[in-house]
Amino acid sequence: MHSAPGPEWETACRICGHDDDPEPFWEGGRPNEGAICPCCGNEPSMKDVSVIGLRENRGHWLGQGAPWDSPSFRPKDWDILEQVKNIPAEWR
Repeated sequence: MHSAPGPEWETACRICGHDDDPEPFWEGGRPNEGAICPCCGNEPSMKDVSVIGLRENRGHWLGQGAPWDSPSFRPKDWDILEQVKNIPAEWR
């Protein structure tokens, strides 16, 4: 069985870098089913093991103006440039 690279426990979204949820997006190299990023709306899945696919999804989200999927979760002092720094290096 193929396992995704990266740490055993990923709390940052691979698309937008949102990292403020107690639930991890990835556990043991597998997506945490049911976890949905309140920022970009991505639901982790095995399709997120391709850097090319992640970059395409990230580009689409950014091209739309980086809208929040759940705007009520957006911090008042949100800084997209700071947030994307949370994306693990292997998924940038």
